[in-house]
Amino acid sequence: LSLKMADYAHVPPWAELIHDLKLIKHPEGGYFAETDRQKDQIPSPFAGGQLRSLATTIYYLLTYESPNGYIHMNKSVTMHVLHHGRSEYTLIHPPSSPSEEPRVERIVMGTNIAAGEVRQLVVGTGVWKMSRIPREDLKPESTDPDKVSCLITEVVFPGFHWEDHAYLTPDGLEKLLKGAKGGDGWISELKGYVKPE
Repeated sequence: LSLKMADYAHVPPWAELIHDLKLIKHPEGGYFAETDRQKDQIPSPFAGGQLRSLATTIYYLLTYESPNGYIHMNKSVTMHVLHHGRSEYTLIHPPSSPSEEPRVERIVMGTNIAAGEVRQLVVGTGVWKMSRIPREDLKPESTDPDKVSCLITEVVFPGFHWEDHAYLTPDGLEKLLKGAKGGDGWISELKGYVKPE
């Protein structure tokens, strides 16, 4: 089944969403606002037992003028829940042993379940990820650019901490994918989504 462009007819303009939800620019790209940080703390198994909030929650918004994030990794697990729009996630799973190759997969968050889109997405620990509004949704002749956006909620557990976060570097992208099956093609496609050093 072919993927169809998201229906933005009933979506408010993204400038209005930024104002109403009190969003600010995210260093990863797009916009965000932290909406909850649990007061209870637990030792994080992904951060050497250091104490982290039980969970944190944010709104995350991609827009027509800021349609993608940079490739990054969280040590904690992240649950993504769709509110509206579509977002294509590229996930890079590093090899777990020297005999394995990295695995790259694409998942689209959206409402067209019959076409394989998902409304929820869990990304586990140690996975590189990047999200972007699909290219077909960014064609200005097919929709109102002021309404093209994707709004999700992200729940990170144990809670988000910048010490548990990393951006993929250009050198890291080369080392991760060079020599893997299709690696050169992935490197060529993804190098534009690596945050400049």
